[in-house]
Amino acid sequence: MTFKESLTTLPQYILPHHPLSRLMRQLTHSKNKAWKNLFIKQIVSHYGVNMDEAKDSSVNSYASFNQFFTRELKADVRTTANNKGDIACPADGAVSQAGDITEGNIIQAKGKSYTAVDLLGGDEQRAAPFKNGKFTTIYLSPKDYHRLHMPLDGTLKEMIHVPGRLFSVNAATANSVPRLFARNERVVAIFDTEIGPMALVLVGAIFVASIETVWHGEVTPPTAKEVQTWQYTDNAPHLKRGEEMGRFNMGSTIIVLYGNDVMNWEDRLVAGKKVQLGEKIGQTSV
Repeated sequence: MTFKESLTTLPQYILPHHPLSRLMRQLTHSKNKAWKNLFIKQIVSHYGVNMDEAKDSSVNSYASFNQFFTRELKADVRTTANNKGDIACPADGAVSQAGDITEGNIIQAKGKSYTAVDLLGGDEQRAAPFKNGKFTTIYLSPKDYHRLHMPLDGTLKEMIHVPGRLFSVNAATANSVPRLFARNERVVAIFDTEIGPMALVLVGAIFVASIETVWHGEVTPPTAKEVQTWQYTDNAPHLKRGEEMGRFNMGSTIIVLYGNDVMNWEDRLVAGKKVQLGEKIGQTSV
């Protein structure tokens, strides 16, 4: 951890994460035209948002900042990998880490790791299939498309809401805060796929006003004091590779987990690599 990273990170330990995020939620859902148009234009300019890719490219046409932030893309600007066994990227963003889960331990950054058990809500049985599997962590910046899509066909088995803090999830914080992704509030979706269980972990962060899934709607807020679980048996949602499965209302991180010896990541999937929704990032091996 560098001195600059310390200055960025240490104040976050004392910030009131959830009250600040509730305030941000009110601001981002405001329909005051002057406010929301100014906010959108500032973000577009500062982060270089490519509005040519948006289904609606006019910043003035969005009813609120949140509607802009969760904007749809034009149908032809992303292509989903569709060969047999392809694993598609679930989001636009940048790879934070990718590789092996070693005896249940997942790499967060150099010298830092956390456990699959903690990430998935503290249930050892739920985490067992991923003990020596594979993972990738993808960070979504403010300029990115913020809807999340399926890497493989899957039938939903379980959803878990894990309460926690809301630290920033950028590179500086990932390098500084121990067990960052297992400390932040998150929504876990576990699917049955052709290669076994797949976990998609939607990690909240400071100013992330809410996390939604297509089958449930808004999962958080409100947050909760205890882990909540939903089981899906009869009429469980089945989603195809490339279909939307959820979204962040403000940016954050998605973590994807697979089991042992069922798939491999592309060699180019390394820390810092920019990725786009739908591109091939892995291949099944069974």
